[in-house]
Amino acid sequence: MSLKVIGSGFGRTGTMSTKIALEQLGFGPCHHMTEVMGNPNQPAYWSAYADGKEVDWAEAFAGYGAQVDFPGATVWHKLSIAFPDAKVLHNERPEEDWWAGYSGTINKFWQHRTRLDLPPPLIPIFETMDKIVVQDLIGGTDRESAIKAYRRNNEKVRDTIPADRLLVFTPTDGWDPLCRFLEVDVPVGDFPRSHARDEFWAHFGGEPTGD
Repeated sequence: MSLKVIGSGFGRTGTMSTKIALEQLGFGPCHHMTEVMGNPNQPAYWSAYADGKEVDWAEAFAGYGAQVDFPGATVWHKLSIAFPDAKVLHNERPEEDWWAGYSGTINKFWQHRTRLDLPPPLIPIFETMDKIVVQDLIGGTDRESAIKAYRRNNEKVRDTIPADRLLVFTPTDGWDPLCRFLEVDVPVGDFPRSHARDEFWAHFGGEPTGD
């Protein structure tokens, strides 16, 4: 199996809903941060990447038909080269809407990470993600850095990926544009909705109190 869909959008742009949708359409399993947390083979690839080592992306994504969310979204350009036949799906929301969701979930996680009672296997994973996502991609946990990184990534995707290979998408768009882009039939039923704020924090034992 080879990646057929590459997700270039930041986390908190509807990536979990999109993961579920892609799997429903037959493009699964879909790689997502939850896969790095749950698949024992995954952390080594991202640790190697964080250390500046060459990664065989075909090997890292072996068995996956699609990818969305961090950490894959940090290397979408590399993946677009490694998988030249894959289409690029760019999840995007208005900046302020994205920041509102990101600040109360992923960003808040980074700010409280060292005080959370995480399962021991997750601790080194998030040390790696701190390097890849917070330091290298976003440049910190402050609002200004995050918005600038988000904007920069959105612009780079549009400037880099040919229009006929790219779909800019949000789950509220529903099935039609996604299915046209992927050339598959529209399934019966509503587009999935998942990973609200409480669902996000359920991965880590609940949301921490305080700012």
